Amino acid sequence: MDGNGRWAQQRRRPRMIGHRAGARAVNRSIDFCLERGVGALTLFAFSSENWGRPQDEVDSLMKLFLGALDREVDELHRRGVRVRFIGDRSRFAASIAQRMDKAEQRTAGNTAMTLSIAASYGGRQDIAAAARALAEQVAAGTLLPEQIDEQALGQHVALADMPPPDLFIRTGGDTRISNFLLWQLAYSELWFTDVLWPDVDAAVLQQALDDYAGRERRFGLTSAQIAANAAPSTHS
Repeated sequence: MDGNGRWAQQRRRPRMIGHRAGARAVNRSIDFCLERGVGALTLFAFSSENWGRPQDEVDSLMKLFLGALDREVDELHRRGVRVRFIGDRSRFAASIAQRMDKAEQRTAGNTAMTLSIAASYGGRQDIAAAARALAEQVAAGTLLPEQIDEQALGQHVALADMPPPDLFIRTGGDTRISNFLLWQLAYSELWFTDVLWPDVDAAVLQQALDDYAGRERRFGLTSAQIAANAAPSTHS
């Protein structure tokens, strides 16, 4: 969700005004996904690298995050949204970490959509943590090194219990993944737009879905194989 600061600068307003406008775009995106039956939405809210931003901006973002947790969870729960957080929450203040835990516990049984919020998250950090978990099992004698494969590692990365993302959307004009879900995005379709995040609405999101719908997802196979697998059986 990129472009909050530039959105504010274009209007000669403080960067935090852009972040507040970005929070409204989050609500529009959740509405869009619920209306169209999207089962899972993951938002990159705050990266592990974002801690290096100016302290006043980090402090303001934490206040905005805390306010959103207090304000939005009741409505998300009412709409059947399961809320979860991925990332290193140990770096957050106790007041925020406690509210994150509370939001997860309260919405754990909801099934309309899973909303995952990546906060203090980094893709490399995610993979390193998974590798560390496997190394600890090897050291404890409960896992053999030759038992480590893609499946074993994949069980320890964030969102391991979820299907891989179908579509990655980045706003703001940059055409890179920027350390987001590096393991999980291996076969995701990528879609980039110059639209700044606060300006994202249903029309922009629908454009992304329409573009995705026109792509052929081969997963290493040929187009002919995909067509053959999709063809209805003539056996009776």
